[in-house]
Amino acid sequence: MKRSTMFAAALLGAFSLSACADDLVNERVPKQGLDVGKAAYLANCAACHQPDGKGLPGAFPPLAKSDWLKDRPAGEVIASVLKGISGEMTVNGVTYNNVMPAMSHLSDADVASILSYVFASWDNAGSEVTAAQVAEQRKALAVSSDPAQGQSHPGTSQAQAAYEGAPTTMKGEDVKQVRTPGAPDMSETEFAQASEIFFQRCAGCHGVLRKGATGKPLTPDLTQAKGYDYLKALITFGSPGGMPNFGTGGELSAEQVDLMARFLQHTPPNPPEWGMKEMRESWTVFVPMAQRPTRKMNDYNLDNIFSVTLRDSGEIALIDGDSKKIISILKTGYAVHISRVSHSGRYIYTIGRDGKIDLIDLWMEKPERVAEIKIGLEARSVETSKYKGYEDKLAIACAYWPPQYVIMDGPTLEPIKIVSTRGMTVDTQEFHPEPRVAAIVASHKHPEFIVNVKETGRILLVDYSNVDALKVTTLDAARFLHDGGWDMSKRYFLTAANQSDRIAVVDSQDQKMVGLIDVDKIPHPGRGANFVHPTFGPVWTTSALGNAKITLIGTDPEKHPDHAWKVVQVLEGQGGGSLFVKTHPNSHNLWVDTPLNPDAKVSQSIAVFDTRNLDQGFEVLPIAEWANLGEGPKRVVQPEYNKAGDEVWFSVWNGKDQRSAIVVVDDRTRKLKAVLDDARLITPTGKFNVHNTVNDVY
Repeated sequence: MKRSTMFAAALLGAFSLSACADDLVNERVPKQGLDVGKAAYLANCAACHQPDGKGLPGAFPPLAKSDWLKDRPAGEVIASVLKGISGEMTVNGVTYNNVMPAMSHLSDADVASILSYVFASWDNAGSEVTAAQVAEQRKALAVSSDPAQGQSHPGTSQAQAAYEGAPTTMKGEDVKQVRTPGAPDMSETEFAQASEIFFQRCAGCHGVLRKGATGKPLTPDLTQAKGYDYLKALITFGSPGGMPNFGTGGELSAEQVDLMARFLQHTPPNPPEWGMKEMRESWTVFVPMAQRPTRKMNDYNLDNIFSVTLRDSGEIALIDGDSKKIISILKTGYAVHISRVSHSGRYIYTIGRDGKIDLIDLWMEKPERVAEIKIGLEARSVETSKYKGYEDKLAIACAYWPPQYVIMDGPTLEPIKIVSTRGMTVDTQEFHPEPRVAAIVASHKHPEFIVNVKETGRILLVDYSNVDALKVTTLDAARFLHDGGWDMSKRYFLTAANQSDRIAVVDSQDQKMVGLIDVDKIPHPGRGANFVHPTFGPVWTTSALGNAKITLIGTDPEKHPDHAWKVVQVLEGQGGGSLFVKTHPNSHNLWVDTPLNPDAKVSQSIAVFDTRNLDQGFEVLPIAEWANLGEGPKRVVQPEYNKAGDEVWFSVWNGKDQRSAIVVVDDRTRKLKAVLDDARLITPTGKFNVHNTVNDVY
């Protein structure tokens, strides 16, 4: 008998906290012996393998009376927990064939306690596993203990799932039902409800069209073969923290789980397209050009204004970097992803996850929105023209859905030309219907926008000198292109192909690829960070979602040719789950955040290196503690310098209904300088200093 299953949580689940530690926190008498392992097992494993260890037929293999456990030494079982398992395995006569995720983020004591309990229960062999044995295996296998690297969802690290798994802003009611042969019947109302759940819970990882991205494909040819019972079990009993745990985790009701198990067997619905008609209908100019000021009408130091994303309130805060006072709170698109600034420093462009762009005029007596447009149903990126002679003239925005970019008039946002990014993948040469655009930069060497097309792995050099006869140069890079930024010279663009674990390098002057650099586990640089290394000369730096490494890449092919486009040094940071690194030409500090690390001590602090003496390691600053906010996750995210480079601003990102803050640190002394905890600062995340954004200073 053979059953295909997601051996998903296998022996262990997601975030594990020591049962003893929990008891101490709650002032109970600490559990002893096997009770420690039992408590940890029930908290982390029972959802899949059941409290009685019998597993779930058709989904998760049994641990009770397990011949697989009986026939293997403890070291091999420990290794399977730390490294995961893939391929066929037979348990009590039943063959399973899928993936067990690596659970290396669990502590040695937790792994030992759980395995000791499993071995001693349900007529198993009764072996005892010690923390020392787990530590020995961890060392032999070179497995990290960083909690951000564990995989409660197969193939996806904890940090990566937290980053990619955010909900899309699309609505289930916007799609039409597609009836699929072989799929369970659904009413139109049920289909709309399931579509909404999928967009909110799953599309960030699996893609709107379910073709797969961070997560696996969920198309009917795969899901119908698994069947209703399998899908229902997977959604209900999956590992805590990953997609399959929606039922036992309370995210979805039993009725909703039933709905999704049926829905996933149907052909994915196509959300509506968003073309010129829809864009023009959404386009509004609040203040026409003729009514705008012809000179700056306020006394603000515009170069040192910060545009701060207030993620969950659908707003940005404009903050005076000199006085540290809020200038205004402006309504924008939902969860603004970035702010970009026109070359003159006059206009700020914000783009929300919902595809809405807002244009803000900083010359007005009180800066205000002067135009808006919606360029798609979901989006991430906007940029403005910077090449000489084209300053402030054009803007470009790129959508996740529909997969396309649009070129607009810079001062009004009037849409001019829409171009689809659908096309062939760089490696397998297969058509991809949903290649999203994650990042854009404006070239300093040509009148071009550089556009990263995520799923196809291609970089587009979009020549905007003649929009009516648009010329696009296509460069082959690597799949799943994401964020990136310029080197010191602003000639070379370095960008992360994060699922390919590579950094792609574009020579914007010669308009060609000059390198694909192998790095470790899911690089995520933001814009990266540039400084002069004492040995290797100019370097560009990236941190990572998937590991604790900070990777330095040589960027000077003229004076340091032996080091150019090579990894010259790898630093060890606090842990994985990093989103941004940052430094400044006037600073000797390199700041590294870790907001998506599951360990609160790591996510609530910042690591800082001295670029003159990197080998001495990093200092940890307790940014969230300095904010003094009380309860909440208090994730510390995105260091951003002021214009002078003598202050660093950090967002302390708390829950929507909890207090958040911005913490300002003196860059020279690394001491607290100010805390901005105005109640209007709701879930602050990205911060964009006008001078640094205009001039690509990072």
